[in-house]
Amino acid sequence: MIEYPRYTRIPEEYIKEKLNQFLREDSPHGDLTSMLTIPDEMNSTALIICEEHTVFVGQQIIKTCFWDDCLMEINVNDGDFIENGTVIAKIIGKSKYLLLRERVILNLLQRLCGIATETSKYVAKANKFKVKILDTRKTTPGIRLFEKYAVACGGGYNHRLDLSSGILIKDNHIKAAGSISKALNMVKSYNPQFKIEIEAEDIEQIKEAMKFGVDGFLLDNMLPENLIKAVELIRSYPNGKDIFIEASGGITLENVDAYLNTGINAISVGALTHSVKSIKIHMEFE
Repeated sequence: MIEYPRYTRIPEEYIKEKLNQFLREDSPHGDLTSMLTIPDEMNSTALIICEEHTVFVGQQIIKTCFWDDCLMEINVNDGDFIENGTVIAKIIGKSKYLLLRERVILNLLQRLCGIATETSKYVAKANKFKVKILDTRKTTPGIRLFEKYAVACGGGYNHRLDLSSGILIKDNHIKAAGSISKALNMVKSYNPQFKIEIEAEDIEQIKEAMKFGVDGFLLDNMLPENLIKAVELIRSYPNGKDIFIEASGGITLENVDAYLNTGINAISVGALTHSVKSIKIHMEFE
């Protein structure tokens, strides 16, 4: 059965590289306001405080962001559920240094905590039916690995990291190739060992794809009653129990319950990353 890697850690070098990029964007010629108003030798104690109930993400990001001559206490771990008013971290260092990094770290924490929190709401419903909640590639350009990590912290699972990470034949591939059969023939003639997932919108497409022994289906925009029929058909084939089946398209937190008891393995939700609400987090000096 198809199973994509789950991103449960972020390499430190990746975090450093991204933070340096974001800091260059936010202060290409330094923080003029702090440079002109704060003495170089001044030290401050900064508190990073959460203003909402949230699933926390960002322990290693904070450590990496404030590494230079700072004393630091981080009070929560990634994946922890924290209450409104929680002091996430206490950082002591040069005042200018802290302020230079304030906006970058808050922007990241707010977004990643929002993703993890929203994911956890889907997961709480899906776990009862042993259905995985998956992300998609509908991520913010430049921070995809951060966002997929946040999904994992919220209890979700990761779909393909990128276009090089697996074969998923979708509607436009089918149209460009001429048919499902032609698309599958081309892939299998190149490498018959490739794991192949294919998007299907109706029973006839499923029947056509099953002739080629695909490894997974993305059942797109199907009503729950049609999903049940599609799953029953797929499972009726000799290798049907080994085929990965995910549902997608128009599935929200409000209507997800209707999809969970249909026999699918997973639900992919683009909204986890493309339209999530950031969590309110701020930094203040004591």
